[in-house]
Amino acid sequence: DNGGRVDSEEDAEKKKKKKKESQRPNYFVSIPITNPRISSTVLEVQEAVLKQELRLAKAMIPVPTLHITLLVTHLANQEAGSVLAQAEPSLAELLGGRDLALPFSGISHFRKEVVFVSLAPGQHRHTLDSVAELLRNRFVEQGLLQGDGRGFEPHLTIMKLSRASKLRSQGIKRVDPALYSNYTTKFFGEQTVERVDLCSMLKKKQQDGYYHTETSLQLGKYPQTKQYQSELVVSTCKTFLNQYFEQPLFVTQHLCDILCDCC
Repeated sequence: DNGGRVDSEEDAEKKKKKKKESQRPNYFVSIPITNPRISSTVLEVQEAVLKQELRLAKAMIPVPTLHITLLVTHLANQEAGSVLAQAEPSLAELLGGRDLALPFSGISHFRKEVVFVSLAPGQHRHTLDSVAELLRNRFVEQGLLQGDGRGFEPHLTIMKLSRASKLRSQGIKRVDPALYSNYTTKFFGEQTVERVDLCSMLKKKQQDGYYHTETSLQLGKYPQTKQYQSELVVSTCKTFLNQYFEQPLFVTQHLCDILCDCC
């Protein structure tokens, strides 16, 4: 009867919704930012914005988590780790023994909701595109990634309104570009790609503040140590706390939040 048909349709919709939720992205493959010049300049921008609009504090990306996303995926377990390892020979051939250096310059945005440092144009962009495409194809071949047709647009996110849902109720729906206008053409530094990480979106972050990393594929000749990363965070924090020591306490407190938000 019609009642039974309605029930079965509702059950089907519930199952479809549950399946969709269970397949939400929970892992991503990324290139971590380890250059202290880039990290400190990002922090400088964030502090400059907070001095003008303190309510944006929760929208700031914590400095220890800065990265470039190559792809996002849903994994039931950590099977992608073997995919990264299997891709190493192909990546080594692609890079040809040369370091991949990524220069970051200027700030842009997506609909004024996501603010990011831009990757400067050049041959490195073509190489990075090739790296991302190679990894993406390997994940697709293993059935770990669906081709969504979206183009790869590398960017270094430093602010994101979706991190602070309460901002909309406070009337903040966009990040005014005027807040960071002094940095729209600034050179942030050059990041040598040292490794590619498989990171969890949901697991607790590591002691150094970076995302929980299931596995890494070393690419650079001189990988930075985790101890170096921790020292970088402390050093950067001290530098900017000294610089803004005469600012009100709540300003320096939010600066610490940006640096040390590891949860």
